[in-house]
Amino acid sequence: MNRSINSHSSGFTLVEIMIVVAIIALLAAIAVPNFLCARKRSQASRVLEDLRMIDAALDQYANEKSKQSGATATWTDIQFYLKTNSSLYSSAGTDLFGNSYNNGTVFTVDGLPKVNDNTFNQLSDVAPAEYWVALQVNLRSTGIVQGRIRCSGQRFLPARCQV
Repeated sequence: MNRSINSHSSGFTLVEIMIVVAIIALLAAIAVPNFLCARKRSQASRVLEDLRMIDAALDQYANEKSKQSGATATWTDIQFYLKTNSSLYSSAGTDLFGNSYNNGTVFTVDGLPKVNDNTFNQLSDVAPAEYWVALQVNLRSTGIVQGRIRCSGQRFLPARCQV
């Protein structure tokens, strides 16, 4: 019996498969950290936007209820001034991580809302202290703060991060 051995094999060699796997692993090593960083940046943006909305709700509450400087407001007081059925409205005063805004204290009508210390620590690698200072600068430059007396020392940063 004469059998002819086919010299052409259809398939990939082990080396070719290993090269493809190595390329895929390299691309994954580049993409995954960037994805995680982008996710944390979006979470920081969400918290910052929530702080802006809380500040606007505090303004509306203070104006409508004729509150004086130094008056306090609880979450239930300002919740009425947030968009109904929004994630912030139904959050019970907590951020994405379940931490209370303003570190669990009451809000003052002439103070800026504060990012929670734990939230700040979780997002500090992608949102350093300068990121949160942008809220204060932005609120002042857009006129949202006008009409309310703000104490210059009143910040929404954790005490150890004040600039």
